Amino acid sequence: MSRFECVPNFSEGRDAARLEQIVAAGRDIPGLTVLDVQRDSDHNRAVVSLVGDGEPLLEGVFRMIRVASTVIDLNHHQGEHPRMGATDVVPFIPLGEATMAEAVKLAERLGERVARELSIPVYLYAQAARRPERVDLARVREGQFEGIREVIGTDPARSPDFGEPKIHPTAGAIAIGARPVLIAYNAYLTTPDVAVAKKIARTIRARDGGLPEVKALGFDIVDRHRAQVSMNLTDYRTTPIHRALEAVRREALRYGVGVEESEIVGLVPEDALFDAAEYYLQLHAFDRAAVLERKVRATDARQASESLESFTSRLAARTPTPGGGSASAATAALAAALGEMVLAYSSDPARPDAELSSLGASLTDSRRRFLALVEEDAQSYEDVRSARKARKAAPGPVADQAYVQALQRAAEVPLSTARLATDVARRLAVVRSRTKPALESDLVTALALFRAAAEGALANVEINLIDLKAARASTEAMEQETARLRTGV
Repeated sequence: MSRFECVPNFSEGRDAARLEQIVAAGRDIPGLTVLDVQRDSDHNRAVVSLVGDGEPLLEGVFRMIRVASTVIDLNHHQGEHPRMGATDVVPFIPLGEATMAEAVKLAERLGERVARELSIPVYLYAQAARRPERVDLARVREGQFEGIREVIGTDPARSPDFGEPKIHPTAGAIAIGARPVLIAYNAYLTTPDVAVAKKIARTIRARDGGLPEVKALGFDIVDRHRAQVSMNLTDYRTTPIHRALEAVRREALRYGVGVEESEIVGLVPEDALFDAAEYYLQLHAFDRAAVLERKVRATDARQASESLESFTSRLAARTPTPGGGSASAATAALAAALGEMVLAYSSDPARPDAELSSLGASLTDSRRRFLALVEEDAQSYEDVRSARKARKAAPGPVADQAYVQALQRAAEVPLSTARLATDVARRLAVVRSRTKPALESDLVTALALFRAAAEGALANVEINLIDLKAARASTEAMEQETARLRTGV
């Protein structure tokens, strides 16, 4: 299943209990993980980092938005950061095999539901924007809550993409979109003069002719008695952290001030930090694989991976797990590995084929995901057994809901295996004519293994759908996808 990061920003950075009430609404959803929560009292804003499969992520974020709309009143909200909504902005970021097009679909689905069920107008932005001017979040949020409230019903240019042209009286409006990984990075100056920070921000940001893929604003951080240059690096490969910092330092010198310290808000890709380390340490030929922790992680991963003998012994044992779902995922991992080998030999190192190289990298990521699904399948079955026992011991709505959620997860895991196996097999078949003829038998084996993995996984989905129907849970979406995937097996 495609996985995504989602980083909802809430207009609450001072009341920890209220923020926890918002985040708690999504914590217990299977398939969704809360990675990080950061709040800033000066900005009166919180950034929550989530990761998960599409459906659990949609449900969890919606629940958080619903709670935020009841506990945050923008009529009484004050903070340094611009805002137009209780939940101000919700970006979806594709990870691994996930595509930007899939992230856009998630943004659209969430936007439609938020407008329909919560009566909050929604603007689509970034890659999900339906109007060119709404690619830029700053343009969408122009005027903030108070300004948008005045014009949303009279100015067609400010009409939302979902919902009526009427702002929610307390929760405002919300921007929902899709984008690549973004780094939120702030630099604190050695002066409280916010005018200096604003001049620096204007000089370095892309829209005013500064650094590409950089958005910047100047803020007065009262509690620290410092001015802050707040930046969003929308593509850290184009403008890395160290280049942004050096630009701020250079401009600050013009005004006789310096940079006292900097901070990263939310999560950051480790390669972005390595980029900065290599720059400042002048490491011109540094192999990142030589980093101790990376070596340890790689070793741990190898040690954690079971031998084929051990895994097949577990399969053969008279125990309910691992079973067919785990075996299907393991089979798909073997297929992906064979595909990687075929592509590696079929691409000339001197003149690498970009498409084959990209597909090879995707197969590597898929192989790792399949290996994770081996254990996820076994665990999901154990969770169903536990939920069934708890339901029998203490019947009631709570136990019934927990049982249904466990069944849904038990169906979603093999569905992830089938979905991913079908997708990568299709992509591998497309480049079949460009692979080396001597490797045809290996390629045929890989494609056959993918078909077997998908067929076995779908059989596991269907078994769980029977129990879900018996529990009176909705199965229509899963049944439709299972039928669609069967046509490709």
